Amino acid sequence: MSRKAKGPRLFLRRGRAGNRNSHWVILDTVDGRHEESTGCSDDDRRGAERALAAYIARKHVTAATQTDQRDPAHIPVADVLALYARDKASRQARPQECAARIKRLLGFFGDKMLGDVNGTLCRDYEEARSTDAAARRELEDLRAAINHHRREGLCSQIVEVVLPEERPERERWLTRAEAARMIRAAWRYREMQMGVATDRRTRRHIARFILIALYTGTRSGAVCSAVLDPMPGWSWIDLDRGVFYRRPARQRQTNKRQPPVPLPPRLLAHLRRWRRNGQRFAVEWDRQPVKKISKAFARVVAYAGLGDEVVPHTLRHTAATWLMQAAAGYLGMTVEMLSQRYGHHHPEHLSGARDAFDRMPRTKRIVGHIVGPKKLKMS
Repeated sequence: MSRKAKGPRLFLRRGRAGNRNSHWVILDTVDGRHEESTGCSDDDRRGAERALAAYIARKHVTAATQTDQRDPAHIPVADVLALYARDKASRQARPQECAARIKRLLGFFGDKMLGDVNGTLCRDYEEARSTDAAARRELEDLRAAINHHRREGLCSQIVEVVLPEERPERERWLTRAEAARMIRAAWRYREMQMGVATDRRTRRHIARFILIALYTGTRSGAVCSAVLDPMPGWSWIDLDRGVFYRRPARQRQTNKRQPPVPLPPRLLAHLRRWRRNGQRFAVEWDRQPVKKISKAFARVVAYAGLGDEVVPHTLRHTAATWLMQAAAGYLGMTVEMLSQRYGHHHPEHLSGARDAFDRMPRTKRIVGHIVGPKKLKMS
């Protein structure tokens, strides 16, 4: 009786007395018996596992590029994803995040053929994921991988990926009073220990984050990755010229455009003072950059008495809404009319948008008068 064929795996080949030491080899009996050395001794299991992973990836890419099997029913999804990972994923702006999404796709589609992909299977994947938004983003990668595979001439048919419906865009934005309440709640909060308020001001970095996001309309990731002096791979706030370079130098442009924006004078004054006080990052905790803001932000939202629908992206939506309201009021038209007819301004108008934050009619300063009768000094 023949043994059942097995996929690639590690096998410890024992050394013979007086000959050579034990070493790891790769065995693959799917298409006949194949054995190759990993070049790793018995005490280097981690290196052997890396060699095995490289062998599997190489095998899938080789299979994906063979043109004699172009029927989707004979093309493993794993081969399609491996080809995409080699050719496209590593060149994206965030290759590690893309690799993590491909890994999750492999966990569900790895044992399936391309011909199995249909609406039912995609909906099953959506059910298996934590949120429909996560499922949609990962299925977009699957669609991109399938399209790349077909454009390479390796599949004879079009395979459709059915995506979950997009969620409606968030319409929540903050009034100026709500924004002031959030800044005040973050800046004045004192850590509680044993029911007693201490002198530890543990949420002031959130106040700084809110200021930058509101004044520039920048996404949270770019705000948290901003430095006050240039560093490779980081967004940079040029305090001499008053410009926020939101996309790090040499980073590829993505669909989420991140053009440089001029800084409003009031925000620029705060940033310069923070740097004089020793701050290196736009948003930092204990002299270190803050990578994720969502949890601390949610605590400030709750402490300020706002609903849980307020998230970091709400600040970007708020900045856009305030600018549209200011422009619409000045021109004597509705925000909807302004958006439909004049929503395609040239980038040179960014300086006007910047200055609009400082001259909004009947609006007091976001920091200072806005936080109450006593001015709030954000040193």
